Amino acid sequence: MATIPLTTLAEKVSPEHCAVLVIDMQNDYLHPEGKARQEGGRELGPIAEMIPRQADLLRAARAAGVPVIYVLNTTLPDGASSSDVWLEARSRARYSGTDMCLEGTWGQEVITEVAPEPGDLEVRKYRYSGFVGTDLELVLRSLGRRSVLCVGTSTNVCVEATARDAFHREFYVTYAADACASWDMTLHDAALKTAETRYATVATVREIEEQWLVPARGTGH
Repeated sequence: MATIPLTTLAEKVSPEHCAVLVIDMQNDYLHPEGKARQEGGRELGPIAEMIPRQADLLRAARAAGVPVIYVLNTTLPDGASSSDVWLEARSRARYSGTDMCLEGTWGQEVITEVAPEPGDLEVRKYRYSGFVGTDLELVLRSLGRRSVLCVGTSTNVCVEATARDAFHREFYVTYAADACASWDMTLHDAALKTAETRYATVATVREIEEQWLVPARGTGH
């Protein structure tokens, strides 16, 4: 028997079908004392503005019974997770380095504003996509999920890579547009425009919270 398609935002983010993927919300990228800011001189403006909205969304997800999965960029010590191809690509990435989010360090941990809570899950990744070399698909299938809701940084790199791979693995994809951000927001906008016209649903935090029948809390939506 054919599976009934999920066609509306309400169906795609339904607690019956959906899991939230929280991508790369880590100290080395987002904290003022992290490596991106201290070593790369990265300005945190657009991302700092996004964090409270994401925190609201995660509270609403938990209240609605939607699983929350943190997808954490990870670098293994002594170059164990690196290759010449990866290192060459990273050398061209602005505000980055070869030892970002080193396993077991403070820099790898999630920022306190959106820190995991009991019952949340974590998956470590070693490339841009949360599906490459990880057990993320196994976790989602084991939870009976058909749909993922993507939030995090940066929209046009790790969030997009994970979202596209989710689609290629036959998951429905939704972006919470204002719970994602990029260092260059023109790239954020371009990634979302492509997603919306090709493979994903794009919605705001408020629109998603309304589907869960949880009133939007706080300001900035």
